[in-house]
Amino acid sequence: MSGHKQFLSEDEIAELRKEMEEFYIENDEHSDEGKQLSEDGVSESKMLKDIVDEANLASLTIEENGSYVKIAEDDMCAWLYLMPPSTGKEDYTKEELLEFLKKNGIKNGYHQSNLAAMVKKHVYEREIIVAQGEPAIDGHDGFYEYKFDPEHYKSPKVLANGNVDYTSMSSLQNVRKGDLVAVYHHAKIGKDGYDVRGRILLAKKAKEISPLKGQAVYTEENPDIYLAAKDGKIELKDGRIDIQTVHEINGDVTLITGKIEFYGDIVITGNVEAGVVIRAGRNIEIRGTVEAVNLFAGGDIILSRGIQGAQRAKISARGNVLADFIEHTVVMAGGDVRANTILNSRISADGNVLLTGNKGTIIGGYTHAMMGITAIEIGNEVEMRTVIHVGCEKETYTKLQQAKSREKEQNKELKELSEKASELIAKRKALHGNMPGKFEKEVEEVEERLIALKSEMEEERQQIIKLEKLIAKGQGAEINVNGNIYRGAVVGLGQVQMPIEHTTCYMKYFQHGGMIETNVIAYS
Repeated sequence: MSGHKQFLSEDEIAELRKEMEEFYIENDEHSDEGKQLSEDGVSESKMLKDIVDEANLASLTIEENGSYVKIAEDDMCAWLYLMPPSTGKEDYTKEELLEFLKKNGIKNGYHQSNLAAMVKKHVYEREIIVAQGEPAIDGHDGFYEYKFDPEHYKSPKVLANGNVDYTSMSSLQNVRKGDLVAVYHHAKIGKDGYDVRGRILLAKKAKEISPLKGQAVYTEENPDIYLAAKDGKIELKDGRIDIQTVHEINGDVTLITGKIEFYGDIVITGNVEAGVVIRAGRNIEIRGTVEAVNLFAGGDIILSRGIQGAQRAKISARGNVLADFIEHTVVMAGGDVRANTILNSRISADGNVLLTGNKGTIIGGYTHAMMGITAIEIGNEVEMRTVIHVGCEKETYTKLQQAKSREKEQNKELKELSEKASELIAKRKALHGNMPGKFEKEVEEVEERLIALKSEMEEERQQIIKLEKLIAKGQGAEINVNGNIYRGAVVGLGQVQMPIEHTTCYMKYFQHGGMIETNVIAYS
């Protein structure tokens, strides 16, 4: 060895080793060569990497560590999913959570107790409700609490055999003078709400309503308490309390009794003989049998045991007509007609015709209803001609055409009179008011006719509006047959008619595109 020359001395070698160790530490991530082992066998570069990783992990914020906020679609509730704090980080504070919620758009309705619990009990990796909105509480308008039933209408009793017992019906609600009839409850103010995003949810405003009108009085001690002013039948009509006395006849009515006319209700407990005429400003209720009579009522007519009209009876009611059966009678109703059986009668109702009970049959005659007809059977096996019709009748369309024709003529006349009036005014100005007597009379006649014509035109316009509303009212009318409809029956809708060529059952008839369409009624 002594013959060989060393390139580096021992001191130079030690210095070089030191420089290499420093180089490897600085470039630990880019090269695995030249790593120097410490005395315990752990790479010094590995130790440095662990220190860096730990420092990076400790610096993660709530936004960076996977925590999130979920908000309901209606913005009325929010949940917080919180990850554990990063290694080396202290526990969360309530203020940190609130700040995180604000950054995610939560501005109102914080659930303080839940937030405090999450911090104190270290509730992690679960969705916890942290904010809730407050829904608006709508106000309630003032209202009247009635001590009688303003919608009172006692339905007939359906018997075990399927028939309807009209004797069980009554349209009367009676009160005594001084009875409590209504109490007013004042409006209740609402409360605005909010959602978790801080938006205000406005509550519905509440308002008081006008004092109750009609034949009732309130006590001076409490103006919200209403008492009956007299004995009689009580009813709520068009927002007014109406108390009417009732004319009741206990027994039969014959021709000896004569004509009965009363502005209120008429109740007859017995039978009514042929030839009697009864007029009531309100309702008529007859609990016995009825023969060929004339009945006129401003309200409803209730015939508990039906009517045998012998082709001479006539019934007219602005309200409903209800009867066990109707035979050989002309009936006109401003509301509905309800019966178990209609036989060889002429019926016209502005509402519906409803055949109830076990039979529910229309046989013969002509039955018209503006809104619709529902029956179990129409016609019979001997094919008696039975005409049923819904919607507007042909006469209504004719009246509308005539009214529009008159309106057109009136407009033409108005134009001519207006032109003539303009000419006369121009002549008057040209003559400086020095008009001959004959000329002045002509001016007066034109002016009078213009005034009268405008009044006529307004009446015609109201008639047209009324007819158009009537036609619109009946456009959706239907005929429903829940049993058989026999050959010989004729179905009419609006201006269209269709004879029934073959007996069929469970059918619905309606109008579409100016034609009568049919559907089979399906029952589950």
